[in-house]
Amino acid sequence: MQLHGRQSEVGTVPVLALSGSVDLSTVPTLCDALARLIGDHAGRLVAVDLDGVDVLDDSGLGVLLGAAGRARSNDGELVIVASDGRLRDRFAVTGLDRAVDVVERLAAALTR
Repeated sequence: MQLHGRQSEVGTVPVLALSGSVDLSTVPTLCDALARLIGDHAGRLVAVDLDGVDVLDDSGLGVLLGAAGRARSNDGELVIVASDGRLRDRFAVTGLDRAVDVVERLAAALTR
């Protein structure tokens, strides 16, 4: 399985757009990409766009939750962008959406 991340900036928000699978084998790649995103933009709102992700296992959920905590520790915030209804439902069932802001469209993150 492969995971690719592309970092860009939309408006004033740094965005990490992911594509591929987030599972135990790709978690190190995700951790590195999130650490760079948060470290390079400490104190700012950053977004992780999951619209290109086809698999997200529990290890990936844990990494996203940890990254949100690191962003907050650096006086920033992390928002997750996910338009896929099944993925959003999974965030609701696991409670991730209560701990981390999840938006359906990137435009919603830009108004923060």
